[in-house]
Amino acid sequence: MEAGYENFKIAVMLQQARLEKGLTQEELADRVRTTKSNISKIENNIKEAWISTLQKIVEFGFGGYLDLSIRL
Repeated sequence: MEAGYENFKIAVMLQQARLEKGLTQEELADRVRTTKSNISKIENNIKEAWISTLQKIVEFGFGGYLDLSIRL
């Protein structure tokens, strides 16, 4: 798949998860120890997030775990 689409898809998934948890961007940023601006940029696909950043968002922000896979 095209990289731009995958980045957009991740951004949408993060935003949906945040909303399902009932968190504002600021509340999520506090949990992850980043800024609201950074969360907004990731959710709006303005800034690409490192895997380590995604892991922090999912684990510390949502209380879940990040599951990645490589399929050949």
